[in-house]
Amino acid sequence: MSQTANKAQEQIRSLVCGAIEKAQQQGKLPAAQGNPFTVEIPSDRNNGDYSTNAAMVNAKVFRLPPRKIAELLAENMDLENTYFSRVEIAGPGFINFFLRDSFYADILLEIRKAGDNYGRSDYGKGKRINVEFVSANPTGPMHMGNARGGALGDCLAAVLDYAGYDVSREFYVNDAGNQIDKFALSLDIRYQQLLGKEVELPEDSYHGEDIKERAQEFIDEYGDAYLEKSEQERRKALVDFALPKNLSNMKKAMEKYRIDYDLWFSELSLHQGGELAETIDLLKKGGYTYEKDGALWYKNIQVQTEMLLGQGKTQEYIDKLELKDDVLIRANGNPTYFAADIAYHRNKLEKRGFDKAIDVWGADHHGHVARMKGAMKAVGIDPERLDILLMQFVRLVRDGEVVRMSKRTGKAITLVDLLNEVPIDAVRFLFNMREPGSLMDFDLDLAVEQSAQNPVYYCQYAHARICSIIRKLEGQGKALRPCTAEELELLTAPEERELIRYLSTLDEVIINAAKNYDPAKVTHYCTDLATCFHKFYNACRCDVEDEKLMQARMCLCLCVRDTMRSVLKMLKIDAPDRM
Repeated sequence: MSQTANKAQEQIRSLVCGAIEKAQQQGKLPAAQGNPFTVEIPSDRNNGDYSTNAAMVNAKVFRLPPRKIAELLAENMDLENTYFSRVEIAGPGFINFFLRDSFYADILLEIRKAGDNYGRSDYGKGKRINVEFVSANPTGPMHMGNARGGALGDCLAAVLDYAGYDVSREFYVNDAGNQIDKFALSLDIRYQQLLGKEVELPEDSYHGEDIKERAQEFIDEYGDAYLEKSEQERRKALVDFALPKNLSNMKKAMEKYRIDYDLWFSELSLHQGGELAETIDLLKKGGYTYEKDGALWYKNIQVQTEMLLGQGKTQEYIDKLELKDDVLIRANGNPTYFAADIAYHRNKLEKRGFDKAIDVWGADHHGHVARMKGAMKAVGIDPERLDILLMQFVRLVRDGEVVRMSKRTGKAITLVDLLNEVPIDAVRFLFNMREPGSLMDFDLDLAVEQSAQNPVYYCQYAHARICSIIRKLEGQGKALRPCTAEELELLTAPEERELIRYLSTLDEVIINAAKNYDPAKVTHYCTDLATCFHKFYNACRCDVEDEKLMQARMCLCLCVRDTMRSVLKMLKIDAPDRM
C-alpha cells in the first residue's frame, strides 16, 4: 500500500493499543496482554474505510462481550491529528474507522512527489533473483508457448524489480547434447538431399522448413564441397554455420519483443568448463548415483522418497507416483539433458550466488519439477531456492475458430509471425491477462481491435484522454499548477474518492504480483484504474469555473496519467498521448 495508506493502518493499530492501555489504567479492562488483531478494508465502504476485529479476538482475554470491549476502546480513542474523523461500532463488535479529507489529499501529494517511482517498494530487500524464461532450443523457430513465456517472464522480472528485488533475466541456450546431434543429422540429410543424394530423413529428426533453409544457405556459401568430407566433419560444419544464424534470429525476435536479457547462458560452457563433470562427481560422492547397463543413473526414487516423507507424505502416497530413476550419463558416454540441467541450476544458485532462481516452463514439464528440486537437495542446495512457474498452453483464435497454420508459410504460426501481425503492446498485455497456470485463447481479432473491448487499448485510451484534457485546458490559457492539501480536500465526490483509493493500492498490487509470480494482477490493475477514471470523468467535469476545484481535479488526472504511464512502462507497453 502507499505510504499514506500504510500510515493510516499504523494509526489504527496505535489507536487500538493506546485505547486498551487507557481502559486498563481506568480499571475497565483487566491488565492482560491482548491478542493480535487485523486491520482490513471492508468490502462495503458504507461500513467504514477500515475495520478491526480487535474487540472480538480479545473477548476471552478481557472476559467481556466483544461489543462492550469495542465501546470501551472507542471511548478511549483520541482521533485528533490522525487520518480518521470518527469510529463506529458494528455487528458483534467490529470497530469501523472513517477517513478524513486529508487522507485523500495526502495520497495525491505522495503520488506527485514520487513521480516515476510511485509503486516501487523495498519489499524484496535487494535479494538477488534470476528469472530464466523462453530458453527455446536453438534448432528451430520459436512458437506460441515461447510467445507467452516471453511476455510472462519479462513482465514477472519487471514486477519483481518494482517490488525491490535485484533481478537478472536469463536465456538458457541448449547448444549441446542430444538435440544438437539431431540438429546436425537433420541438416546433413537435407544438405545431401538438396545436392541430389537419395537419403531419407529419419522420423524423429527435425522436419521443419527452416532446416531446409539453413542447408540451402550452407550450399549457397560452400556448394558441394562437404559431400566428400567425413560425416563428423560435415555435420560439425553445418552446425557451426546454422546455429549462430538461429541464435541471431532468436536474439532479434526477443529484441523486437522488447526483451533484453542480462545473459544468454550457453549449455556448452558447462561441458567445456568442467562444471558438468564437477556436478556429476558431487552426486557420486553423495551416494546418489549407480551404474547399470553401462550408464550412470541418478537415484531419483531415493531422493524423492526422502523429501516426500520429510513433508509428511505416506509411503502409500509415494508408491502411487511411480517414481523412476534417471540416466545422467548414457552408455555412449554422452551426458543427458537432465545432468546438464542440474549443473546449470547449481551454477545459478551456488556458483553465481543468486538467492533464488525462477524458471518459467511449459506445463508439459510438470513431471520435471519435483526431480529438479530433489536434485538441488542432492547437490547440497536448499530446494526452496528454486521456484518453477508452470505455464499453460496457448490457442490462437480468429473469428471464433482455432488458428493452426500460417497462411503466409503454411507452417505452424511462430513468434515472429505473431509479432508481425499483432501490435507488440497487445501481445505483451494480453499474454499477461491470465494467471500462468490458466489455459489461454489468444484472440487475434481482439488484439488488433481499437475499441474499449481491447484491454490494452482501453488502458492506453485513458492515458491519451487525460493528455487531451490537459491540451484543451492549456489551449484555453488555463495552466496547471501544484495544488495545496487544502485544495485537494475539495475532492469529495464518490467517484473522486474511489479513484484516489484505487490509486493508493498500486504498490500492494505489485507486491502481491511478485509474491504470487503473477503479472496478471498488474494488468488487471491497469484496466480497473482505467474503469475508475472513466467513471470519474463521466461524473466530474474538470473544466469548471471554480479554479481551485479545477486544479484539484486536474491534479487527480495527472496522478492517474502518471500512474498508468508508469505501470505500462514497467510492462514495456507504450502510453500514447494521442489516439
